[in-house]
Amino acid sequence: MEYRTLGRSGLKISTLTMGTMTFGGRGNFAKVGNTDLAGARRQIDLCLDAGINLIDTANVYSGGRSEEIIGEALDGKRKNDVLIASKARMKIGDGPNDEGLSRYHLIRECEKSLKRLKTDVIDIYFLHEWDGTTPLEETLAALDTLVSQGKVRYVGCSNYSGWHIMKALGIAERDHLPRFVTQQIHYTLEAREAEYELLPISVDQGLGVLVWSPLAGGLLSGKYSRDKAAARQLAGWSEPPIRDEDRLWTIVDALNDVAKARGVSAAQVALAWLLTRPAVTSLVIGGRNEAQFRDNIAAASLELSLEERTKLDQASRPPVLYPYWHQQATARRNFGPADLVLDRS
Repeated sequence: MEYRTLGRSGLKISTLTMGTMTFGGRGNFAKVGNTDLAGARRQIDLCLDAGINLIDTANVYSGGRSEEIIGEALDGKRKNDVLIASKARMKIGDGPNDEGLSRYHLIRECEKSLKRLKTDVIDIYFLHEWDGTTPLEETLAALDTLVSQGKVRYVGCSNYSGWHIMKALGIAERDHLPRFVTQQIHYTLEAREAEYELLPISVDQGLGVLVWSPLAGGLLSGKYSRDKAAARQLAGWSEPPIRDEDRLWTIVDALNDVAKARGVSAAQVALAWLLTRPAVTSLVIGGRNEAQFRDNIAAASLELSLEERTKLDQASRPPVLYPYWHQQATARRNFGPADLVLDRS
């Protein structure tokens, strides 16, 4: 297992992170999975034994049950071997303050997460989604309180746009508040929108990147085709949205071609491609069973050739939007590292 430094921090995390959205199976999350405590213990042991050192969860996953299961599975066992990331922002109740990034909500939810996780500190605390109604000054000051109290070590954001991130980084620098060291984003061979702004920002501003749902909810696992829809989609789980099915299956065909030639799964190829991308630190892998985790873990040691990466890139390449096509036509001689994320030369 390779370990990469997370952004400008000194924290080193494994290139694969254990995702736990399948833990609990409560409410809408039952469509994703329903791993119980016994199954979670086996899966956690499997991941830790493989060298994974970060477990990712959120307060909203199965209404907090995911965090509870992690806390119970790790209680008195191997806690020094694992880092924990959690998140807050999403709606977790019917009250007017049961969502958002207010000081009230963030501090309350962090303290609840700590109790469920049976720990004194969350290693990486993510703002799970943008909140346009709460001033960033209030949100970042709340994170400062949590860091100062020793309840959180590092902070990050998830599902932010480019201007959201830059505004937050600017306020953090101006007011001497905690600076994001990472962002967690959706990024796959099928969904490469992050290359327009989010990855260049990460390169330029020194943010680590964690990728959620790196197999597009299983659609890039090689198990599905034009004639066989993924289990999540059949169950009504809408993430990620697929706007061009012909393009999706063209990408899957390319994945299957590379996988067959290498004697590995398409999932491993998709994950290995992501690990070659700029600023990507770790991929959050999940699974309904141990076999899926084992298969995904094998991607950490798979190195793709330039020819294989080019084949996948050509099958999945997004259009170069304005102003990038104009910059590439007229300013390429003065491109820096961040500009080259989207460069097609």
